[in-house]
Amino acid sequence: MSQTSGAATGDAQQPKPTVNERTARKVAEEARDAEWRLPSFGKQLFLGDFRLDLVHPHPRPDKAAAERGERFLARLKEFCATRIDPARIEREARIPDEVIDGLRELGALGMKIPERYGGLGLGQLHYGRALMVVGSVNPALAALLSAHQSIGVPQPIKLFGTAEQKETWLPRCAKEISAFLLTEPDVGSDPARLRATAVPDGDGYILDGVKLWTTNGVVADLVVVMARVPKSVPSQGEQHRGGISAFVVDMDSPGITVENRNAFMGLRGIENGVTRFHQVRVPKANLIGAEGAGLKVALTTLNTGRLSLPAICAASAKWATKIAREWSRERVQWGRPIGRHEAIAKKIAFIAATSYALEAMHDLSAQLADDERNDIRIEAALAKLWASEMAYRVVDELVQIRGGRGFETAESLAARGERGVPAEQLLRDLRINRIFEGSTEIMHLLIAREAVDAHLSVAGDIIDPEASRARKARAAARAGGFYARWLPTLVTGAGQRPGAYGEFGPLAKHLRYVERASRKLARSTFYAAGRWQGRLEYKQGFLGRMVDIGAELFAMSAVCVRAHADGQSGGTPLAGETATLPGPSAIRLADAFCRQARVRVEELFDGLWRNTDALDSKLAKQVLDGEFTWLEEGVLDPSIPGPWIAEAEPGPSKRDNVHRRIPAGAAHTPTTGA
Repeated sequence: MSQTSGAATGDAQQPKPTVNERTARKVAEEARDAEWRLPSFGKQLFLGDFRLDLVHPHPRPDKAAAERGERFLARLKEFCATRIDPARIEREARIPDEVIDGLRELGALGMKIPERYGGLGLGQLHYGRALMVVGSVNPALAALLSAHQSIGVPQPIKLFGTAEQKETWLPRCAKEISAFLLTEPDVGSDPARLRATAVPDGDGYILDGVKLWTTNGVVADLVVVMARVPKSVPSQGEQHRGGISAFVVDMDSPGITVENRNAFMGLRGIENGVTRFHQVRVPKANLIGAEGAGLKVALTTLNTGRLSLPAICAASAKWATKIAREWSRERVQWGRPIGRHEAIAKKIAFIAATSYALEAMHDLSAQLADDERNDIRIEAALAKLWASEMAYRVVDELVQIRGGRGFETAESLAARGERGVPAEQLLRDLRINRIFEGSTEIMHLLIAREAVDAHLSVAGDIIDPEASRARKARAAARAGGFYARWLPTLVTGAGQRPGAYGEFGPLAKHLRYVERASRKLARSTFYAAGRWQGRLEYKQGFLGRMVDIGAELFAMSAVCVRAHADGQSGGTPLAGETATLPGPSAIRLADAFCRQARVRVEELFDGLWRNTDALDSKLAKQVLDGEFTWLEEGVLDPSIPGPWIAEAEPGPSKRDNVHRRIPAGAAHTPTTGA
């Protein structure tokens, strides 16, 4: 598609970008950071190199940071316990203005913003701890704070903004709400199809397009918008490199319409909408980074931004553990508490052990992010993937333990005189975590790409159909040297020595298992690459299992390191200065988790080579081709008529604007600032 610079032409329709598979892959590949400047525990794990020294001893925040974080958490807990009615949020499907304003007064909108810009200056660990507190009250609250601070305006400005941009935007972000706008009605995980445009015009750009699922967009003051800048040539005036670019946009700008406040299965208080931009002027000073660097800005932001979801998931699992324990002692069937029956006991054990692992994985990843000594792109992605899947399983098991009461709403339970436990609500709220900020399927592919980066770096040209014979020859030489050095390291390791990792006591055997499994995973990946070569990227079943094995091994590592730290006599609890020191009970919990995880890992290894992937793909094609439409007969479709994907042509809005501001001073009772 050819575009020229100059002012936008009003309502002229923009043709949809023609994107083939190779183009889409090229856009995604150019957006990732191709260099590994810092060590990565996750990267080495997939290479069969178990670098325990990168995560052990468990990193801790410095004393000043810990004290600052704990003081804020104490105030936040008090506010959440006394000033928020979670049932009202669920009932009214809206977070009251006074709650948002109270969080603003506490400083919760600027938790990660440096103090010099009016924020609290918290690290990732205590920011995650704050999301756990807020998310345990109502996950929609955590979604609001996370969408603002993890992927909204503050984080990309901190990472890529100029000094002037930081001075301009960060003080506002400490008091105002922001959002991140990438998705469009026809653009999800494939950004090459992006249609929103930012056409250069004098000292700025003219922004046109429609954005979908804009979390916080209904109430945002500022937004980050991803739009395509057309490439220009010198003969047309000022040269523009073009490409997908990131802009800060003030929602007060003329031409912006929030056309719909979307409603969802869960997170009913979320302010998520559809936002249309029509001839919106954006100053050049609002461009984040360079033209064409928008996706790199987004992906780099998500490297730490994804850690918000593991925090929220850990909070949900901790609450589920509490409810499962209390209910399973209280409820008596067949002469004894249901928790004493093996069928329920297994569920309780899974919930408790997984809860500990979720917290351990989050805290380790967050502290690694704070230390800034490691590249955590794989660790953060693994944490997001594993946490979103396992937390949902945890709460699903809680609903099962609660039986009919698990399916009943908290309001209904309370209305008939019982404790209003919102188990079914939490199950609905958690479901989205497996979709947004990278669905499970996309996370599998993203992590797999990073996991095999070492192989592609040395041998990628061998399987590249566009590579010349000379490039293939050079790649073959590089690969020969690399594999001659690497393959022998996969034969034997510390995991085969009985006394290895002895300082971990009863957990040492699990770390030896992780080391052996890491080498086995690397060998399996090498074999798959040799077997399928360039077709490996299409073997998504294999890649998904490969990544899931890595996620379980990372979880086991985090749990063992955490339990070792928790079990140290006289130590300081990692969860905070006032938290209970677990002691030996942490070792028992970690041992149980590792035993459960090892069963899952062995099943995944078996599934690498014994599966129905090829059959399933063939059958799916037949379904899509309409060979089984007879199976759909005998039922009615209750769907509301309409297109599968709404048209999103540029132009002026034909709908009312539902955007609203949350005014400062809406809180009924003043709170003390940070």
